[in-house]
Amino acid sequence: MEAMTPSSIPTVDLSALDAAAQMVEAYSTAGFAYLVNHGVHPELLAALFDASRQFHASSVDDKQTIALDHLHRGFIAINTSTDRNSTLAEVTKPNQSESFMLMREDSPGSQHVRAGRYLAGPNQWPAWLPDFQPVVQRYHDTMIAVGMRLVELIAEGLGAPADELALNFEPPTTWLRLLHYPPRPPAAADDLYGSAPHCDFGFVTILAQDNVGGLQVQGVDGQWLDVPPVEGAFVMNVGDMLHRWSNGRLRSTPHRVINHSGAQRYSCPFFFDPFVGTVISPLASCVGADGPRFAPTDFGQFLRNELEAAYDQHDPTTRSGS
Repeated sequence: MEAMTPSSIPTVDLSALDAAAQMVEAYSTAGFAYLVNHGVHPELLAALFDASRQFHASSVDDKQTIALDHLHRGFIAINTSTDRNSTLAEVTKPNQSESFMLMREDSPGSQHVRAGRYLAGPNQWPAWLPDFQPVVQRYHDTMIAVGMRLVELIAEGLGAPADELALNFEPPTTWLRLLHYPPRPPAAADDLYGSAPHCDFGFVTILAQDNVGGLQVQGVDGQWLDVPPVEGAFVMNVGDMLHRWSNGRLRSTPHRVINHSGAQRYSCPFFFDPFVGTVISPLASCVGADGPRFAPTDFGQFLRNELEAAYDQHDPTTRSGS
């Protein structure tokens, strides 16, 4: 398997005057890029990974007290998530990872909970780790500012009015997932993945990964290439909704995780998506004489379909209640 070196993956400097142009160039070609000068302090990232390791070192019994609920928050145990909607591989085995998931915090009296918006609600927190919530919440809130900066740059790079995209993120749908991948057994079947081949379904994913490696991206020639960690840099990829918004100009790139290292792997992807009630149509600035390539997409319904296909906890045939 060919290895992708850091220099062969585009780097987008968020502090550069031409950051918007860099963004569009990177995501209309490679579909993945390193983000540097993003403004997130290294101490906060270190604290986040420490919190993740502490959580995953907890007993299964403790973690199961906050098992993933129908609002998609809490502990996701190993062997409970399968990418059944993947068009990139015949996926029959669940992903070999466990994780803690949180989303934007909605209090019981918030307008979105009162309106019955899909997934609106509170997070679940590990009460046995009192220092966990403040660190993780601070990182989540910091990443919202990074996400909104990316929305501005992408709109500028695509030639759209400044607020045409931003208005669809009031508020954003956010997900922070603290992932733990155990080492892959040496004799494992070829189709046993840490994360099976897939494209992300949202707007953008901003990934912080440790120094173990294991992320691979599918190049334009179909080959799977390593995406090695680079200290201080995020890895960002475009999801299906931004692909549609850009009328196909920006690539939603297939990727997967295979932990061949023999070590424990930890990663912290932050998924930054539009408001759940958004209907997504190609931006006028991206539509030429041939018209739009994509029909309008109801993000909330799209999201529901994806979660019900991938997670046991969302499968309406195996659970009761809302």
